[in-house]
Amino acid sequence: MKNYKTKGYINAIVAAISYGMNPLFALPMYSQGFGVNSVLFYRYLFAVLIYGLWLKLFKRTSFKISLKELFILFVFGIIFSLSSVFLFGAFTYIPSGLACTILFAYPLIVALISRIIFKEHLPQIIWLALSCVIIGITLLYGGGTNSLNIKGVILVLLSAISYAVYMVGIKHTRAIRHIKPDKLTFYVMLFGLSVYIWNLKFCTQLQPLNSLFTLACAFGLAIFPTIISLETITFGIKFIGATKTAIIGALEPLTALFFGVVLFGENLTLKIICGIGLILLGVILVILHKK
Repeated sequence: MKNYKTKGYINAIVAAISYGMNPLFALPMYSQGFGVNSVLFYRYLFAVLIYGLWLKLFKRTSFKISLKELFILFVFGIIFSLSSVFLFGAFTYIPSGLACTILFAYPLIVALISRIIFKEHLPQIIWLALSCVIIGITLLYGGGTNSLNIKGVILVLLSAISYAVYMVGIKHTRAIRHIKPDKLTFYVMLFGLSVYIWNLKFCTQLQPLNSLFTLACAFGLAIFPTIISLETITFGIKFIGATKTAIIGALEPLTALFFGVVLFGENLTLKIICGIGLILLGVILVILHKK
């Protein structure tokens, strides 16, 4: 049991960091004139192809599922893709680091859904950790000089709600608990792709990749914040639960801030440093917690 928990924490950390790399690959594509749906289409398309070949050729995974499982996974694929649409849409209205920071409202949503709907008991130390994270996020929010566009904020909050519903749903849906995380990940990406096919009018409005640079960015999106993040977050949820995995997801906005400071020259103020410290404290409290 202890070994499974350790794996759960490690996978949750990897999932958070990799998902926080979304702006690193998406923003350069935006600068080349790509729209949100075209960027996400290539992200999911390459992810499905790469991951599907890996599962079939190297892991010898069987893709067989029942009609009931297919329907459930289709719903979760749509929910996860909607979260991506809302988040990537927000990048066009507010700074990406700020968007990823506000996105971290989702652990609170996960905790509330788990408590209200599924009557999940949340120990006091979890609430303490969540409080540290929320205060830390508030400090990060107040650390910049950029004014917030209300449409961007609404899109991020919708992304957070979608993400929280996905995490809790994966944990509590009995019909898919027996499905291995890698196969579950593949189908979530596969069915999630349908959202962008629909939005692009069945690809008639798809923008072609016009350079090796944009191709590399598309592959980066497919591998890091998609394949790696989805598979590791599934393991995290199964081993330590949705709430703890969500709180450890505090590393997502920290990753975005790191790239903002290192690559784009954003200021690192004392208020931001204090916010980062509180977020890390919340993560440490979750990791050290024992039932």
